[in-house]
Amino acid sequence: MSYALIRPAADTDGLAISKLITDIFADYENCHFVSDEYPELAHPAGYYAAIGGEMWVAEQDGEIVGCLAVSESLTPGLFELHTVYVARKARGEGLAWSMFNLATDLVDSREGNAIRLWSDTRFLEGHAFYEKIGFTKVPVVRFLGDVSNSWEFGYRLEAQNEE
Repeated sequence: MSYALIRPAADTDGLAISKLITDIFADYENCHFVSDEYPELAHPAGYYAAIGGEMWVAEQDGEIVGCLAVSESLTPGLFELHTVYVARKARGEGLAWSMFNLATDLVDSREGNAIRLWSDTRFLEGHAFYEKIGFTKVPVVRFLGDVSNSWEFGYRLEAQNEE
């Protein structure tokens, strides 16, 4: 097995990203991937560029094993993290951390002051990662009304002002 290459997502990566998410969801009870609930994956690069962001993928041996996207929000200075997934077989290699650093570089270049994200309440490993890198769980939970009856925790990371 070779090391993963992290690169900007292309619009042609949508099907491979969908497969990655489908495989990850299979590890959780009543967690189903339905493509209609992820219209951004029809053209991921274009979608995130249109909302002031970017998506990256980690590719290993010709297979996408990770993804992460960031975008601007409607609130000036606030960015949002999306679609953070790493295949079980590729976890622990620093892929999520490396993709997150690309996202924070983008946020910093646009003078962002905070990043928020929403994460399914079932994704305990993801929550541990977010908290490890400095996100704080906010006292808000939202119901998505999707096919999996998902509830999500909110997280927020404030910018570190370097003076």
